[in-house]
Amino acid sequence: MRAIWTISKRELQSFFDSLIAYIMLIAFLGFSGFFTWLFGSDVFFVKQASLQSFFSIAYWTLFFFIPALTMRLFAEENRSGTIELLLTKPVNDWQVVIGKFLSTFILILIALALTLPYYITVANLGPIDHGAVWSGYLGLILISAAYISIGIFTSSISNNQIVSYLLALFIGIFFQIIFSMLSSNFSGFLGEMLSYLSVSTHFDSISRGVIDSKDLIFFLSLIFLGLILTEVNLAKKRL
Repeated sequence: MRAIWTISKRELQSFFDSLIAYIMLIAFLGFSGFFTWLFGSDVFFVKQASLQSFFSIAYWTLFFFIPALTMRLFAEENRSGTIELLLTKPVNDWQVVIGKFLSTFILILIALALTLPYYITVANLGPIDHGAVWSGYLGLILISAAYISIGIFTSSISNNQIVSYLLALFIGIFFQIIFSMLSSNFSGFLGEMLSYLSVSTHFDSISRGVIDSKDLIFFLSLIFLGLILTEVNLAKKRL
């Protein structure tokens, strides 16, 4: 556990040292704040105490921001050759993968924590469904963890950060958009399977306050799949 935390702290510190963390936090709060309070289907437009407008914009903002955070985690080390040096240290592949995963996950948690004033403000505007709010935050946390695991995997198989970013987006588009679009064109088992593979199906359910085991299993499975594929790829580099 100490090795995992050491790696996480090192990566998290590198985010702040390179200003990536500050840029991401400012951009995330700027986008989410603008569309939550000022533009389109904002809080005042819907005329009810709800954070659904925030969850809707954060759902898309995180989709684009997370690959930008994960693209350098392994790709830069692959390019510079320092990944071999890291793997020679007394840490196993899982510790490296989990450590890098946690560094990005903690940064996302910080970003979401900074939006809690939105919750407090809306709660003071009128009666709010607190359960739905916390479920919405849980949905954002789960979807973030899933996309972090995908981003880490694409970073581990590339020497180029831009390629890693585009690969993560390409894979994410299937879960974010394509599976949902395809499910509406099919019926029966295939339609249900495509709908189950769609992130929006599970996120929409959770953000409404309905926490079902099938939604949790989907996200946890996607997270585990991304992490284990990354670990397998690192294991090949040791050979």
